[in-house]
Amino acid sequence: MSRQDDTQGASAAIGSVLYGLATRAARRLPRGISITSAATLATLHRCGPRRITELAAIEGVTQPAMTALVRAMAESGLVERKGDAADKRVTLVRLTEAGASYVRARHQAGIDAYARLIGELAADEVETLVAALPALTRLAELERQDREGPQQ
Repeated sequence: MSRQDDTQGASAAIGSVLYGLATRAARRLPRGISITSAATLATLHRCGPRRITELAAIEGVTQPAMTALVRAMAESGLVERKGDAADKRVTLVRLTEAGASYVRARHQAGIDAYARLIGELAADEVETLVAALPALTRLAELERQDREGPQQ
């Protein structure tokens, strides 16, 4: 077996474990709103106010679907629509304090869930995860760039 085969095998095994962790984590988080709504709130939290067309593209839904989603989230007080000071024809969707609070609480719930599980690991397993933090952090950055494109 070549080094390239070993690397591809390791990448596939790591990818499988990370994908499994991510999907199970998503299922365990509070379900007060849909996954698409939660993802849209997280995008607004991370990136700031956006046009509905941008949000639809980022979240992979149609513009009419995002319009309906934004309407529902606005009625729930999680987002608001505001005019763009730079272009009066444009309306931006922005997070309200309630929306930001929801994102922070959901994020903390995810951290707490993993912290509980990590607390069940042996000390050497925790040390291994600590040693992997730089690589995991870089992997998260690469995923963000792949999903959103490079920062401007």
